[in-house]
Amino acid sequence: MNRNKLIQQTFQINSDDTLNDQALRIFRYQYQNNPIYSDFVDKLKVKINRVDHYLKIPFLPIGFFKTHRIITTKEQIAGFFSSSGTTGDTVSKHFYTDLALYERSFTTHFEQVYGKVTDYCILALLPSYLERKGSSLIFMVEDLIKKSRQAESGFYLDEHEKLAKKLRLLDASGQKILLLGVSFALLDFIEKHKFTLQNTTIIETGGMKGRRREILREDLHRQLCDGFGVSKIHSEYGMTELFSQAYSSGDGLFTPPSWMKVLIRDVNDPLTLLLPGKTGGINILDLANIDSCSFIATQDLGKTFSDGSFEVVGRFDNSDVRGCNLMVS
Repeated sequence: MNRNKLIQQTFQINSDDTLNDQALRIFRYQYQNNPIYSDFVDKLKVKINRVDHYLKIPFLPIGFFKTHRIITTKEQIAGFFSSSGTTGDTVSKHFYTDLALYERSFTTHFEQVYGKVTDYCILALLPSYLERKGSSLIFMVEDLIKKSRQAESGFYLDEHEKLAKKLRLLDASGQKILLLGVSFALLDFIEKHKFTLQNTTIIETGGMKGRRREILREDLHRQLCDGFGVSKIHSEYGMTELFSQAYSSGDGLFTPPSWMKVLIRDVNDPLTLLLPGKTGGINILDLANIDSCSFIATQDLGKTFSDGSFEVVGRFDNSDVRGCNLMVS
């Protein structure tokens, strides 16, 4: 199967049937062209010709991204995204050949959820990501800032006074604003500044990163609602190893794009999938991840619902996956 044809088909998915057809095409493509994934599938003794539904596709443990080059391409590698980690930690690396695919994925779904990027002034409070290289989140937000075409859009490191002044002025002017921030930075911000915002959407990207005591998502959102004077806090779910994101509009339920599907595995039997409403390990089918691996068993814990939405309820011990939006106390 031609790679460009696969990309075209991925962004045309509009039903579970077309998702299934495309998942099977990409599964066979990656089995044939990704030596690490094919070896993993073979070791599970999976009969390829019997994989006739995405529920039967094997999911690669996310830890492989720390120990192997997970690549489904013979094209030249252009670079890689890397996960965060403390000194001495082995970080995940997501190799890519063409960032246009990533840009198409995150821009398409962002506009499906929030409307045109150009309608917003985008402010970013992401210090832990700005302080290191290789963050896929920084790349995404930087690209959205450019696409916003708003002179006031931009990143802030620890410039809380400057950000507070700009946020108040823009919000009072009626400008639609998106403030994206890592959890600990948003909490630090509202400890010094209180707001009553009318035109601003707050999107937390999860994670305390060792900067604060970790708290439940409900407590985090309550504190942020009080501090920013808003009724809901939105969330973004994504990770280094993926090329797609899911968003929550404030109820703790994430909605993925049409080319992304979340399944739940039994924590004691990872080859067994659970029904909606049951808590287990999160498996992610990300069909935009064509050049890497589209079928990943993460270290997050969650549950799915019959409408395709999902909830993150925790994470396995020693996980450094960015996408956890329920910080275990």
